[in-house]
Amino acid sequence: MIQLDGSVTLKIFQDILFDGEKINLSDALLKRVNESFEFLSHFAENKIIYGVNTGFGPMAQYKIDEADRVRLQYNLIRSHSTGMGEELSPLYVKSGMLARMNTLSLGHSGIHVSAIELMKEMINREIFPVIYSHGGVGASGDLVQLAHLALALIGEGEVHYKGEKKQTGEVFEKEGLNPLKIHLREGLALMNGTSIMSGIGIVNLIYAERLFQWSINCSGLINEIMAAYDDHLSETLNATKKHSGQQQVAQMMRDFISGSKLIRKREEHLYNGKNQESIFKDKLQEYYSIRCVPQILGPIYECIENAKKILIEEVNSANDNPIVDIKSRNVYHGGNFHGDYVAFEMDKLRIAITKLSMLQERQLNYLLNPSLNEMLPAFVNLGKLGLNFGMQGAQFTATSTTAENQTLSNPMYIHSIPNNKDNQDVVSMGTNAAGLTKRVIDNSFEVVSIQLITLVQAIDYLDCLEKLSPKGQEVYHQIRAIVPNFKEDMVLSSYLNETKNFLKSRKI
Repeated sequence: MIQLDGSVTLKIFQDILFDGEKINLSDALLKRVNESFEFLSHFAENKIIYGVNTGFGPMAQYKIDEADRVRLQYNLIRSHSTGMGEELSPLYVKSGMLARMNTLSLGHSGIHVSAIELMKEMINREIFPVIYSHGGVGASGDLVQLAHLALALIGEGEVHYKGEKKQTGEVFEKEGLNPLKIHLREGLALMNGTSIMSGIGIVNLIYAERLFQWSINCSGLINEIMAAYDDHLSETLNATKKHSGQQQVAQMMRDFISGSKLIRKREEHLYNGKNQESIFKDKLQEYYSIRCVPQILGPIYECIENAKKILIEEVNSANDNPIVDIKSRNVYHGGNFHGDYVAFEMDKLRIAITKLSMLQERQLNYLLNPSLNEMLPAFVNLGKLGLNFGMQGAQFTATSTTAENQTLSNPMYIHSIPNNKDNQDVVSMGTNAAGLTKRVIDNSFEVVSIQLITLVQAIDYLDCLEKLSPKGQEVYHQIRAIVPNFKEDMVLSSYLNETKNFLKSRKI
């Protein structure tokens, strides 16, 4: 049981999302939320406060009669439950719910504690609202997506429950849960924030870290089986460039190839004074996709690390409007719901992961083209050339998927379209940015899956398993546990998908 106090880490997200840890709410958290609600209830009695006794957005100029204030909140939830497109999978919804619950628990939203407690119960019992990918523009936060979350909390709409899609009321009755009762501004507080884009973004980052590590593994393996020189990974060379990401990637690569009997030292082969050839048979330097891994993956590593910092800050921030501050005994109106921080990081991450997929696709192409590697049969075909095809068909999938990533990596951050009667005249499109990044990451796992199967086929052809580094041998055995050695052509789709699922589920 993880006790939440209003501050969450990436590890807490991983433990709850992937390991099924349950949540408990600390007494301090509950006290803070109660105090915020009580303060706002009294403060709003004789004041005009947005979303409490006014309309919303461009209709905020209309004062709402006291008798209609609760109805106003229900109207907001129902009217904005307009999502379309694909349904978010429960994993991403769970992440968004955790993000929303945490930001509302900070005591700056004036929400009734029952909303926090109900979200906790739904997460613990794995009751996840049906939320759609299309709808939010990421300015007043994820209004449409969060409306579907709020809809489930009031006992309406649909939820995913035990592998099925069911009516929320039916599931609540079965679980003995009471729908949320609106007290003051629960509708607006639930909907007005960045929690869905942040929730998707957190899962993106967890997967991006895993994908990055597999990229290190692939890059280490190709250096080994191509018997690359080790000086491009040396601490001395990489220390002459000041970027910490490059230096750390070089260290990761050195750790991976440690103990390899295949990696060569330049001083033993080219600095020994014995080379008399006028034209060298062996390449003096490896292709960029092999030699420049620290320089290529370095900025990607730094991008992931920075995105982790920004998104964890976001989910630990108050990101609705208005903001309740008990210390100053005041309510502040502003724009903390704006999703630009998340949108910008998701765009950068998407570009970074696209570049990662391009690196892996080029390494794959190097393995498959004997004119480049001069060591392996065409398409790493272990059967009869001309009759069998090896990895030829899989390359088409990797190439087309990488090309799709390149198109999807165009930024959403700069695609603001005014809407909402021009009240929302500059928007973030953060939810779209997070969703596109999700797709690029998933695509990239496909490219890496194809590359890993190709690598283990190449290892078998070269009969060099025993010469690999211990980490290289470990990767080989992990993939061979899924995909058998094959000479005769076979349908690869099921093996590719099983490999992809393994890579995504593998903790760093």
